Amino acid sequence: MGAGHAHDLYRPGDSPLHRLPPHCKVVAVVVFVFAVVATPREAYWAFGAYALLLAVAAAVGRVPAGYVARRVVVEIPFVVFALALPFLATGPKTEFLGLTVSHSGLLGAWNILAKGTLGVVASILLAATTTVRDLLLGLERLRMPQLLVQIMQFMVRYTTVIAGEMGRMRVARESRGFQAKDVRQLPVVAKSAGALFIRSYERGERVHLAMLSRGYTGTMPVIVDVRANRAQWGAAAVLPAVAAVVCAAAWAGAG
Repeated sequence: MGAGHAHDLYRPGDSPLHRLPPHCKVVAVVVFVFAVVATPREAYWAFGAYALLLAVAAAVGRVPAGYVARRVVVEIPFVVFALALPFLATGPKTEFLGLTVSHSGLLGAWNILAKGTLGVVASILLAATTTVRDLLLGLERLRMPQLLVQIMQFMVRYTTVIAGEMGRMRVARESRGFQAKDVRQLPVVAKSAGALFIRSYERGERVHLAMLSRGYTGTMPVIVDVRANRAQWGAAAVLPAVAAVVCAAAWAGAG
């Protein structure tokens, strides 16, 4: 897979976070998210501490707050669901901002918003400082099944190819006077989608035959072997280690 297939979330740079091996960052983010999820929802101070940790990580990675904020909108569907919980949940009622809402629903909404937002921000920081190619190399280094890694590699490689094919088909339809204005045009769009599927399937078969003719036996050759030394593992462990301490302190306080 070529190195030129960068994703929109990646922010080029040369910060300490950018230089960390990808598998170290993946492990750090996963452990951090587990610590956040395991934290009691009533430990409000702990979530503030997690937010501060992510702010420090963003500063180290030189990722602006506005850059992160624009991409947090991906969790809007979960926000809508969380905002509805206080009104839909049953149980004892309480007053909040002049409204009578469910106490358990209010805590549930806070739980979803706080933990979901922290997890999304951590993922955004990972994506902003790591290219897709490096992420896949890191997953391979972490012994993720080869087949899954290869599927993701081809998804990254051929998404732009399929998107280009869709664009050409759209231009061909419009050059013949087609305009999708209402549901009456759905059969044409459905036929186009079917044609795109067939073309993609045939392309996949040709690519597979080309790989077999070049000696493919089920595993991809290792072009770049990413490794990490103790110092790099130690630097990556700072975030999850502090998060684990905060989580333990939150449980101790709750007990």
